[in-house]
Amino acid sequence: MSNLEKILNHNKAFVENKEYEQYLTDKFPNRKIVVVTCMDTRLVELLPKALNLKNGDAKVIKNAGAIITQPFGNIMRSVLVALYELGADEVFIIAHHGCGMTGIDPETVVGHMLERGIPDQTINTLRNSGVDLNRWLTGFDNLQDSVEKSVSIVRNHPLLPPNTPVHGLAIHPETGALDLIVDGYQHLK
Repeated sequence: MSNLEKILNHNKAFVENKEYEQYLTDKFPNRKIVVVTCMDTRLVELLPKALNLKNGDAKVIKNAGAIITQPFGNIMRSVLVALYELGADEVFIIAHHGCGMTGIDPETVVGHMLERGIPDQTINTLRNSGVDLNRWLTGFDNLQDSVEKSVSIVRNHPLLPPNTPVHGLAIHPETGALDLIVDGYQHLK
């Protein structure tokens, strides 16, 4: 049975048995926070438990490395929508130790793309069209610096509501212990 079939079969029983009822909430975060975090599989259940978040408590945005690279990219747009339209009033950037984006080599990623069937011509066309694949696929070398940079992009955004705390943390994916990197309240003084 394929993954799709397994998911659809489970979903049918989930709906028929009304298992969804325990998760009913609305689109506004109860704790009024938006969390930008990594898509790492170890954080799927651990992060909410470590933060004491229940369904409906927070807007959670996930990407590779919890990295905000562009002030006008999709992640920042989602943060602003959460703040302006969905009732959030605080931002948490939460990366994690042992992240797969640590030291990632863009040329290795491109090599894997070629191995999996992306034609050389496509890579060359992108590069000759001004797409900087090395910048786009780069991770980070230092977790603390990465979190601080992402926090800075959010905190200094021209459209961020005034007096919005932007915090930076790192979670240990084995224990859930949090390391505070940036206390967003201190920047409001």
